[in-house]
Amino acid sequence: MSVLLHVADLSAQGCSDAGFCTLNNFKPNAIDTTTPANQVRIGASIGGADHSITVFGNYLEYNRSLGKRFGFDAKITSLAQSGTETSAFGLSDVYANLHVKFLEKFKLSVGAKIPLTDGNALEDGLPLPMDYQSSLGTYDLIVGLAYGIKGLQLAAALQQPLTQNDNAFLRPSLPGDHRFSSFLSTNRFERKGDVLLRGAIPVSAGSKFKLTPSLLLIYHLGNDQFTNDLGQQEEIEGSQGLTINANAYVDYMLNQHNALQLSLGVPLLVREARPDGLTRSFVINLEYSVKF
Repeated sequence: MSVLLHVADLSAQGCSDAGFCTLNNFKPNAIDTTTPANQVRIGASIGGADHSITVFGNYLEYNRSLGKRFGFDAKITSLAQSGTETSAFGLSDVYANLHVKFLEKFKLSVGAKIPLTDGNALEDGLPLPMDYQSSLGTYDLIVGLAYGIKGLQLAAALQQPLTQNDNAFLRPSLPGDHRFSSFLSTNRFERKGDVLLRGAIPVSAGSKFKLTPSLLLIYHLGNDQFTNDLGQQEEIEGSQGLTINANAYVDYMLNQHNALQLSLGVPLLVREARPDGLTRSFVINLEYSVKF
């Protein structure tokens, strides 16, 4: 699941394949405790995707501290896509995570992604490509560790699908001049997991501003698969591999309890094939948070 700044002719992911890079536990400052105990975040993003698609995202997140060591996060997301003479909108996923802080500098998180759709939205009775799905449609396990030392903040995480979605988009079934004829087939899509590694260095700029440059690496653990028009399972070559993104976060403290964050990012390295529809050439996100 961060940034804006359009880079011409750049085709890449702005975040991770499955969205866990935008979760609070794996963003910069993940070691910090929330004071007061409750925090609500609301955010909106815009991004550029493959096939001249513009993507708009929204989320609402709640963070709760349970004493000095434990905490709970819950987040709900939605997504809208527009382009290629098609528009789509839908609720995406619910994320729920428990975390525990230990040894002062470490925070362990365990959670899940729960889909709000099956990943097979239709248009005129026909399956849409994954590029127009609001969710991957999978139940995922999320496990991660955040660590901070001397201004350097590190996070590592795994997001592993436990189920697969019901997408039925098959390119060979389309007429040759169909507007979706260049999209990758994802009929009975089987998606592999992702590993994340992030490094960030927050830099204070006065009493109210903070700038945090960040480097984000995501490795997709295997080639995804689909079932072709003959009923045979095929690997999608080039869908395994590394994605590297450069991110920057600008935080502005309105007062003790209210803050704004603008996050920006562009891809530096991408995988050859990205059938899940999460390709981004840029993303920009604006977030408002309140503690109480």
